[in-house]
Amino acid sequence: MFGKEKNTVPDLPCVCEFCEHAALIHDEYNVLCEFRGIVNREYHCKKYVYDPLKRVPKAMPPLPKLSEEDLLL
Repeated sequence: MFGKEKNTVPDLPCVCEFCEHAALIHDEYNVLCEFRGIVNREYHCKKYVYDPLKRVPKAMPPLPKLSEEDLLL
């Protein structure tokens, strides 16, 4: 209640790529951390705070094609 929660999604790793204190830079392997400077995206430290807006969700599976028989029912 008083502090920020850690990663609440159990299947996501705690990496700097999803941290509130990291900013994406024009490098595909690194991020800019407020505390540590330029670090690898896979790095994490004790100041990690999950930011859900930085995560790109998985693509939705395609919808099944309906035949004419399905439409008539």
